[in-house]
Amino acid sequence: MSLKIRLSRGGAKKNPHYRIVVADSRSPRDGRFIERVGAYHPLRPKDDKDRVSLDLERIQHWMERGANPTDRIKRFLVDAGALPRPAKFGPAPASADDSEDPPAEPAA
Repeated sequence: MSLKIRLSRGGAKKNPHYRIVVADSRSPRDGRFIERVGAYHPLRPKDDKDRVSLDLERIQHWMERGANPTDRIKRFLVDAGALPRPAKFGPAPASADDSEDPPAEPAA
């Protein structure tokens, strides 16, 4: 049995929310799943702490047992710090306190 960690859509038309579930890869997108391990609310602001909620302990448990996360779930796990950042996601975003260039000194 091939397991996937993927999104399962819920909500009304033009008002989606997604459950992050562990499911057999042969099951339909919104069909039967084994366990719910998180939620994703795409209409909330990007800086909202409840936009993505993950049960990292259970996700790690299922990944040890062979479950493969989809690309979107991999991105959530990278953002949560649970996986290393792959090259295809591009460089890590620069934060305000992480400046590599020293401040320019005024010419006298």
